[in-house]
Amino acid sequence: MTERINLKQTDDIRDVIHLAVQYLAKGGLVAFPTATAYVVAGQSLNASAMSKLRAYSQSDEPLVLCVKGFDEALDFQPEMPPIGQKLAKRCWPGPVVLEMDRPGPDSLFSQLPSEVQSQICPGSRIRLRSPAHEIIYQTMRLSPSPLVLLNEQPKYQTADSLMEDFEDQVALIIDDGPSRFGDQSTIVSITDNQWSILQPGVVKETTLKRLSSEIYMFVCTGNTCRSPMAEGLFRKMLADKLGCQEDELSDHGFIVGSAGLAAAMGAPPSPEGVTILAEQGIDIQAHESQPLTERLLEQADYLYTMTQGHRAAILAERPDLEKSVRLLSPEGKDVSDPIGGGFQCYVECKKEIEQYLKSIIAQINKSVE
Repeated sequence: MTERINLKQTDDIRDVIHLAVQYLAKGGLVAFPTATAYVVAGQSLNASAMSKLRAYSQSDEPLVLCVKGFDEALDFQPEMPPIGQKLAKRCWPGPVVLEMDRPGPDSLFSQLPSEVQSQICPGSRIRLRSPAHEIIYQTMRLSPSPLVLLNEQPKYQTADSLMEDFEDQVALIIDDGPSRFGDQSTIVSITDNQWSILQPGVVKETTLKRLSSEIYMFVCTGNTCRSPMAEGLFRKMLADKLGCQEDELSDHGFIVGSAGLAAAMGAPPSPEGVTILAEQGIDIQAHESQPLTERLLEQADYLYTMTQGHRAAILAERPDLEKSVRLLSPEGKDVSDPIGGGFQCYVECKKEIEQYLKSIIAQINKSVE
């Protein structure tokens, strides 16, 4: 008989999480709420649970390996293509399922029992997902291995709708009311480092295009002088190279931004920088400073610092980003802070930044061609 628990009537959510973990450890199936629909999950180390999920799937599509985030996904698919890594970092946790080639022998997936591997991936593809719901995430944290999900069905927007089809077939249903989005997850297929939508869902194609863009970030100290000028100049130079307007860069797969290591939120750009760039038809008046956050660090494909000190400060905290965090000057020179130095200092600073940006633009142009 299926046990059903209403989260909104629960005194302590931890009791529900521990109960779910116990059912899963015994080979039972548990229905979890997510932001898109209710899903049925089993413990990946339990062959019996995997056999049940495969039987209920009624297709030869891969089941969904549920991971806590990007890092765990890499453990199970270390050969994830670059575009897959980019989408995983930017979409997870969230309503996107990534389908890609089945992991090789050097992956954690290959360490699962062979019968379990064949139940999850009967063919040459695997599906990965990191749901954005606290109850399933906390359950995964206490589980000895990832959960595996049935492919989502859009009709299961409530616990009642899932109960109609799975009563007595799942051990536990966790009811958290109607799903937030009222639509299913988007399944994105990745082949040869290119993505395509396999199943439309709540994340639309326009959003995926933006999320798969190349992100360029320029960093200084306060994000009011050097990095805003670099951002404005780079936007203009890149748009000219691509033959588009600056506001069309995202349509061409590029996003440009800036931040500061010690920046306050929302400060305006320096008046000198605004005036100098305006002479070239570049408007940065609407710029508002922002601090360099962990999220910006994670999402930037290319991050250029004004000084070696800026780069060293970032890498001291995140040595794993050595390849993506670079000094703006290819010659190893610092771009000095013009603040307090008079208008001519800003002019010279702008010229220096512009010269360094030309080499970056040239490299981008090669890849575009």
